Amino acid sequence: MGLSKLNGLYREVILDHANHPHNKGELSTATNAMTLHNPTCGDTINLQVDVADGKIKDIAYTGEGCTISQASASMMTEAVKGKTVDQALNMAKTFSDMAIGKQHSDDDLQQLGDAQILTSIMEFPARIKCATLSWWALQRALLKQSNEEED
Repeated sequence: MGLSKLNGLYREVILDHANHPHNKGELSTATNAMTLHNPTCGDTINLQVDVADGKIKDIAYTGEGCTISQASASMMTEAVKGKTVDQALNMAKTFSDMAIGKQHSDDDLQQLGDAQILTSIMEFPARIKCATLSWWALQRALLKQSNEEED
């Protein structure tokens, strides 16, 4: 597949997640929650996670922002649902590492599901915070850091 076709496919997946988000809404019960704002562009992610027996039983988010931030949140929730807390934290670290240019194995990238395509966004430094906001919220929620922060 040519590079332009591949980039087109990536754009389609990103737009599909932004226009038809997965797990967008509020949970009736949540054991962990985090709200993060990106004051640079106005993106907000309100993340709720229901952890039981060390696994992410359910996860949802609300918020507003650009296509990249909302698509990334949708992709993230799909990727981590059903995973253990440790697996989800490792996935968040992999995603954050990608954002700063660190390399990971193909197996690590496969764990990210659709979110691995956001590596192409990393070529645009202004969009990195947009893509990583929900993953940072996940880390902070699972580590039970303070409930609301501004980045």
